[in-house]
Amino acid sequence: MNAADETSPQGVDKSAAPEPSGVDLARVALRAAKEQARARGAAAQQKKQARRGGGLRSGARADGRDPMALGAAINRLLAERGWETPAAVGGVMGRWPQIVGEDLAKHCVPVRYEEEPDARVLTVQCDSTAWATQLRLLAPTLVARLNEDLGHGTVRLIKVLGPGSGPRRGYGPLRAPGSVGPGDTYG
Repeated sequence: MNAADETSPQGVDKSAAPEPSGVDLARVALRAAKEQARARGAAAQQKKQARRGGGLRSGARADGRDPMALGAAINRLLAERGWETPAAVGGVMGRWPQIVGEDLAKHCVPVRYEEEPDARVLTVQCDSTAWATQLRLLAPTLVARLNEDLGHGTVRLIKVLGPGSGPRRGYGPLRAPGSVGPGDTYG
């Protein structure tokens, strides 16, 4: 049998399925009517539940819709968003005097935390070079204490900034290359 035998002179394929008729047509119509009725029933059920208070009621067993304590809700949000480490580091910055001691906390303040996995650096600004030197000597012990409190590997390095070693401020939106400020033009 070749391709010419399968088609009639008008080019219509005889091997195609015939149009549904009789009982087959009735089955197709019944199936469509049942699906429409099921959809209408589901919509009516949702409307009825909305009138009664939303239908979001929990049963006898605990599920995700049950009320929870504020602390548990916050912990769940932190875990879902991946904010555990930034929140813990923020807590360290708030408890800085308890972690390093009152004397050191008066003279050294945490400035920022870089969270990149290869960095994890806590930057601390000191108000004198003597306190900066003292903090550099205590840095390994402080890193161990912070990692014990926050989790292993949270802080890898403490970067100590002395007085005046903060970011340099450039005045105005435009600066000439090599300019040292307003004093460079007045001889």
